[in-house]
Amino acid sequence: MKKNSPILMKPHLTEKASILQEGQNTYVFKVLPVANKMEIKQAVEDMFTVKVSAVNIGNFNGKAKRVGLRRGRTSDWKKAYVTLSEGKINYTDEL
Repeated sequence: MKKNSPILMKPHLTEKASILQEGQNTYVFKVLPVANKMEIKQAVEDMFTVKVSAVNIGNFNGKAKRVGLRRGRTSDWKKAYVTLSEGKINYTDEL
């Protein structure tokens, strides 16, 4: 992975993500599909200056879509669950 390419694409803000954030200090991000756990951990620690204790990843396949007679597919994507041991993340400051 290149140093200057952004690994974290955007925060994944859903109801489930906000429950995890309040209860378990876990934040959810959409990340590049080629990123691994170590790169995600390093990117979060560098961007937000927090201490990461665990990173879990979910891979999601794109859905088949159709518009008229044309068939297509949405992109595959990856989601990272980042658990912090100390500190908090404020999305409005950095992203």
